[in-house]
Amino acid sequence: MLALKRIVTVAVMIYLLLALLFILVPAVRTSVADMGAGLSAPEKERQFFYVMFVIGAVIMTLHLLTENLDSVMLRRTVTQHEGKINELKAKLYDQQQRTSIAPPAAGPRTIDGRNLDAPVVREQPAYPTEVRPADPLPQPTFPQNDPSLSNTPPADRPPLA
Repeated sequence: MLALKRIVTVAVMIYLLLALLFILVPAVRTSVADMGAGLSAPEKERQFFYVMFVIGAVIMTLHLLTENLDSVMLRRTVTQHEGKINELKAKLYDQQQRTSIAPPAAGPRTIDGRNLDAPVVREQPAYPTEVRPADPLPQPTFPQNDPSLSNTPPADRPPLA
């Protein structure tokens, strides 16, 4: 498919170059149009452009078909690969689920005579009955009555002139 796509793309490029040559250089167009049957000059030009139109339509249709087929094939391949990835993820998940669920032991697990399966009871710390005052907040190092500061009371600010 890739080879057909490349061949059609090259054919489209060659056609476009020839079409530009025929459009931009009238001498080439008339010399190619004169190869036709013994018709009048306007009929030869009309026949020439008709043939160019048919060739262009066929080549552009082939190009459109090959691009769409290639796109469909790529989408199908991506979908197949995504399906395989999902299957592998499901298998991995199933394996992890099987290995993470261990069968229960015959008795409680112990270390140094302590039961590891027993619920853990934590003691609550005793709260002090007296409340200590919080540490005082640090005082700012700049004076609070500075008129250039925005947090000074309005009475201490000098009037704006």
